[in-house]
Amino acid sequence: MGSLCSSCFGSNGESSNLMPSPETRRRQQLEAAERRREENERRGIKNPDSIRRQQQRTEEMERREEEAARVGGGAPNLKWQTA
Repeated sequence: MGSLCSSCFGSNGESSNLMPSPETRRRQQLEAAERRREENERRGIKNPDSIRRQQQRTEEMERREEEAARVGGGAPNLKWQTA
């Protein structure tokens, strides 16, 4: 009877082939987490390219403002005159 049950359910050697190695499982979990993160970032955005361009424009404007402040020596560009 013991051999009949072991042949029906498989031996320990066969069940270990069903589970991936810990390294493979870790890699698969990392890939799945990365996919979920990307999906969450894109959720609700119809055109991700336009958002990316908008962010680049904003970063470029901030960089230019910082550069202008550095070159200008911190002095304001506009001067108030009262009559």
